[in-house]
Amino acid sequence: MFHHPLAGLAAASFLAAATPALAETAMPFALDWKFEGPAAPYTLAVDKGYYKAEGLDVTVTEGAGSLDAIPKVATGAYPVGFTDINSLMKFLDQNPGAPVTAVMMVYDKPPFAVVGRKSLGIETPKDLEGKVLGAPPPDGAWAQFPIFAKEQGLDMTKITVEPVGFPVREPMLAEGKVAAITGFSFTSTLNAERLGVPADDLTVLLMADYGVALYGNAVIVNTDFAKANPEAVTGFIRATAKGWKDAIAAPAAAVETLVKRNPAADASLETKRLELAISGNVLTDYVKEHGIGSVDPARFATSIEQLGTTYAFKTTPEAKTFFDPEYLPTDGSLMLQ
Repeated sequence: MFHHPLAGLAAASFLAAATPALAETAMPFALDWKFEGPAAPYTLAVDKGYYKAEGLDVTVTEGAGSLDAIPKVATGAYPVGFTDINSLMKFLDQNPGAPVTAVMMVYDKPPFAVVGRKSLGIETPKDLEGKVLGAPPPDGAWAQFPIFAKEQGLDMTKITVEPVGFPVREPMLAEGKVAAITGFSFTSTLNAERLGVPADDLTVLLMADYGVALYGNAVIVNTDFAKANPEAVTGFIRATAKGWKDAIAAPAAAVETLVKRNPAADASLETKRLELAISGNVLTDYVKEHGIGSVDPARFATSIEQLGTTYAFKTTPEAKTFFDPEYLPTDGSLMLQ
């Protein structure tokens, strides 16, 4: 609690605390994508009462791509959301002073990938030249493709980029209409397999393994909300970390909470998707050592530099604009193992 020197205010807050029907702080949470495996830690934290224990009323809502949650949180429609931090950097550069920032890194290693088919000639990044690449314009992986291309020395004039909608992205790959697609590794691979593409025909080029130092998705907050409710933000992060810890310990049980909200989901498929996200993106060596949520300042500086090679920042980017570690709990609750 923050104690205000004015006794009247202190008395008022005491009276509020003494009211039995004191409302929980409403914190609707805007996901980047559908109710798929990697969203299970949040639905688990709701169902297990982890948010409620922090005095929060959290509802988790689906999103429509990495860019979707940023305006929702910046306008205050949602106090918290989940998005690609690189998309957030561009948004804040284009909308200086917008009340939104990242407070908890979740994908220490981003899932940005190019997923291609060996039978269509895709085994290495260079193989994309002379081929058709399907890329949804609002896709977070597509947004970082130029950095990947630059690091790999690809000639963009030799790659035919087909703008595709999210719903047809994997079907077009399955039908052979495109040789490769951009997407999140755990989303596109499993979706393609589900459509009948044999697992051993898929080539997954994780951009992080090909010179891309960027971070991935983070929890973002509306900064006006955060300043007014700092304990709620820290509580949200602590409960979210608990959800991830449980999901890492028992992925199938976490996915059960997701399937309740998305009955069309295939539980075994989504469990596999969650496991891929845990091993590939969340539980990295850095996170095993430092816990979930923080960023390494040197790597973060490199990631901003890399983004600057493909995106012209209007103002000199400052790390503190994009990521604010001050809400991270310091009670050890961020350790996942």
